[in-house]
Amino acid sequence: MHLVNPFPRFFLLLALLALGGCASLPDNTRRSETLHYTDTSDTAIGQIFDARRLEHVEGESAYLMLANGLDAFVARAVLAQLAERSIDTQYYMMHSDEVGTLFASQLLKAANRGVRVRLLLDDIDEGNRDFNIAVYDSHPNIEVRIFNPFARNTGRTLQYLTGFGKQTRRAHNKSFTVDNQVTVLGGRNIGDEYFDHDQNLAFADLDVLAIGPVANQVSRSFDEYWNSPLSYPISLLVDTRPTEADLKAGLQRMAAFEADMQDSEYLQRLADSELSNQIRDRSIRFIWGEGAVYADPPEKLREDTGDKAYQMWTQVKPYMAGAQKELIILSPYFVPGKSGVEFVQQLTDRGVRVRILTNSLASTDVSIVHAGYSRYRKGLLRAGAELYELNQITSKDARRAWSRGKIERARSSLHAKAFSVDREILFIGSLNLDARSVVQNTEIGVVMESPELATGLAQSFDDEIEDVAFRVTLENDEDGYGSLRWHGKMDGESVTFNKDPHTTFWHRFGVGFMRLMPIESQI
Repeated sequence: MHLVNPFPRFFLLLALLALGGCASLPDNTRRSETLHYTDTSDTAIGQIFDARRLEHVEGESAYLMLANGLDAFVARAVLAQLAERSIDTQYYMMHSDEVGTLFASQLLKAANRGVRVRLLLDDIDEGNRDFNIAVYDSHPNIEVRIFNPFARNTGRTLQYLTGFGKQTRRAHNKSFTVDNQVTVLGGRNIGDEYFDHDQNLAFADLDVLAIGPVANQVSRSFDEYWNSPLSYPISLLVDTRPTEADLKAGLQRMAAFEADMQDSEYLQRLADSELSNQIRDRSIRFIWGEGAVYADPPEKLREDTGDKAYQMWTQVKPYMAGAQKELIILSPYFVPGKSGVEFVQQLTDRGVRVRILTNSLASTDVSIVHAGYSRYRKGLLRAGAELYELNQITSKDARRAWSRGKIERARSSLHAKAFSVDREILFIGSLNLDARSVVQNTEIGVVMESPELATGLAQSFDDEIEDVAFRVTLENDEDGYGSLRWHGKMDGESVTFNKDPHTTFWHRFGVGFMRLMPIESQI
């Protein structure tokens, strides 16, 4: 028998750990502290709010739902154009694709008018772009900070492995706030797939625009993150500082990009979007109601994952627990764990109707999360939940094309994070119902006490769920063994599957293998 000497592997592991230990970040103690502006009631947006607030209860905010990707971008662009004092924006991801560049150009135009722009990005998506971001930061009215950055002197993959529990925990927050008067919160990052501009992937997502007290609550949360020791000015992370010539060249590239996009189909669709028409017609109808913003503190990433004092979920969960008749949950990444299944059972035992929409195996963009979720499907169904999974292919022609490997149209995927309680309370934010969002990452969201808003989401669920998703059921055979079934529609006709729809054997096999891995706390 051939014996393998274990020591070379042992020393290799030690070497890797040593390399990871060499990862270092620059001194961040000299970063400047800045806060949101408070004297902004005289801005254009502030005056609009004050004029309309007289008709409503003191302390309420005005809301506008942004379910359409085009409208969601229009809202951000228009707000950037209306900005007079400040734009404070925080995102988990901001891609350098066309939508990302259009978004950056709107911030740049505001900065050119004298608006202070503070841009805070998690470092999950910023690899190899430091210099270009630093060029943007060199504008006198723009400052960019990177949250919980990776060291630049060691590879990211190695830091993931050696910094487990630190670099694997990210700021998943998403907000866009103008003049401390209006904010946009929700599930969207900045990139083509979130705003209906990706031919390969279309995220079904949800944001809410809020004017009033809610915006101020978001501003306070933003300040906490901006001034956190984990927030590093991009200027500290680059080896070479951009020059004025670099900034001038960057501005020229941005102008050339905008010129090339002028006649694009996407910009035309933006101009013709429903919200664009409402803005032109001055026919936007806001819905009023009280609201409360909940956000994990930035310190959560430095504290033990078991410390619930740093988890906004403990503040949000009571809204769900208070349901008397109905709870509707939208969560693209849904891993309830045993406690979540027990929570559903407690609700249904009281007569609460619980309906859940998440991604199917075919529609999810993160298969490993589906592996964590799938082990709880039967438990959720036995607990009385009505379980739905998004159907990415709704026509027979599309299914035949998929089976031949010829699907060319965008694949749809759920990305909205929301819940409605008794058609009276609505939550929208960045929070997925899985361990990664609840325990590992930081999140933000708003709870709106508005029967009109909550009923709107619930009614859309009622009207559309059978057409856009599979109803998952549990059927017992003669021996009492439960098997899953997926019931949906294709070309308006009812269909039933006894395996995850629109998936291959190898896709299901791979997810089945991942279910064996002890990774639930990380997904």
